Amino acid sequence: MVRNVMYFLILIMCAVSIDCGVYGFRGSNPTPGINSIAVPVFQDVSGFSDPTLAERLTEELKTKITSDNTFRIADRSMADGILRCTITQVRDEALVISAGENVSQRKISISLTVIFDNLKKQKIIWEKQFENYGEYNSASNEFSERNTGLVIATERVTEDIIIDLTSNW
Repeated sequence: MVRNVMYFLILIMCAVSIDCGVYGFRGSNPTPGINSIAVPVFQDVSGFSDPTLAERLTEELKTKITSDNTFRIADRSMADGILRCTITQVRDEALVISAGENVSQRKISISLTVIFDNLKKQKIIWEKQFENYGEYNSASNEFSERNTGLVIATERVTEDIIIDLTSNW
């Protein structure tokens, strides 16, 4: 009798776990058949004065893809898909103007065009525009403060790409 009850409980637990096992919070997960992605260095057509921005964005995106663990980073010749990213615009604007018309805080925005291609089928999966920003203090007139805003904007815009890359809500 006790053995029958145990078998019955195990059967119910298995049925419940199988029923819930395919649920996830990512919508309809990434494109089937794409397990590895190539991420070449971003193209920069923005005319922005920082020559390292394209490389920094590329490395940040690769780091986030690796950390997310949905895809592997691969060379283009071995990859299933490719992310072709272009920096289209970088804007540095006044955000807070204090007394005496002094700018105390600025906002730097990065705009990107990203094309996600399926290399196996030679087909574009999606093409999207991304934009995000970082704020920084400008009262000190130090160039390093702008770099802080760029780092924040880079982290945010690459996170937006990862979200779209790994979920299809």
